[in-house]
Amino acid sequence: MMSDAQNYLDTARRVIRIEADGMAALADGLGPDFARAVETILAATGRVVVSGMGKSGHVGRKIAATFASTGTPAQFVHPAEASHGDLGMVTQGDVALVLSNSGETPEIADLVAHTRRFQIPLIGVASRPDSTLLRQSDVALVLPRAEEACGTGIVPTTSTTMTMALGDALAVALMEHRRFTPEHFRTFHPGGKLGARLARVADLMHADMPMVTEDAPMSEALLTISQKGFGVTGVKNDDGRLVGIITDGDLRRHMDGLLDHSAAEVMTRAPRTIRPEALAEAALAEMQDRRITCLFALDGEGQPAGILHIHDCLRAGMV
Repeated sequence: MMSDAQNYLDTARRVIRIEADGMAALADGLGPDFARAVETILAATGRVVVSGMGKSGHVGRKIAATFASTGTPAQFVHPAEASHGDLGMVTQGDVALVLSNSGETPEIADLVAHTRRFQIPLIGVASRPDSTLLRQSDVALVLPRAEEACGTGIVPTTSTTMTMALGDALAVALMEHRRFTPEHFRTFHPGGKLGARLARVADLMHADMPMVTEDAPMSEALLTISQKGFGVTGVKNDDGRLVGIITDGDLRRHMDGLLDHSAAEVMTRAPRTIRPEALAEAALAEMQDRRITCLFALDGEGQPAGILHIHDCLRAGMV
């Protein structure tokens, strides 16, 4: 007799394969209406107002959040709340994206009517081309006929997965058209590990740098290293450009008669540096790869702008 564990695995694999078949059908069925939907959103001067009831509503919230975080202003409006005052959130200049698997969800009727009354572009997503929603829509995105993964055909599974994927496809198409960059993404994700990994060096670096001149005696260099607390000091020339760095390794290599030397005689020349506008993730990778703990950031003219310690990356939650 097959074990319960095997039954669970068989069910899981069946569900995933059924939903994967639905996703393949969705990809194969995309056509000119998808492009029209993207162009309609790009032409809007306001926001994308996403709405849906029940499971479609949960999916709609996720789609609105994805739009908003990737450069397309968006918000979710609950259709039932829209009928009790929230229709005021949907204004001319906006574009409505309404989700309903059947296309006949009663709660969306007022929202659809509102868009028709005020000539607000309506993009409908449903599985029935002849449904009320799609017949009323300016752009109709039809979900392909696909088996729900529940086995009974009554629980939204494959249909909601396809709807979410369609929302992701719209968001990414818009994102690529707008040339949305990781730096833009970070603007909308300043918190959490993702935000930390997209932080720039300038966001984490210290402007109060340990720095001495080439002719500085090592007694001064040691004092600077001790006072600043980075375990290193930069060395600059008369023009203020960074020409070297003194690390603990340099100190060990010149232990004999250390105080008789100048900074230029002890330093490691042409140290690794980074630009302030670079991603802190790139700086962390450089430090880990080179097994070093600090990087100086140089501006466009080669002048030191700050110093980044690997501990700054750790405190920011990048690892």
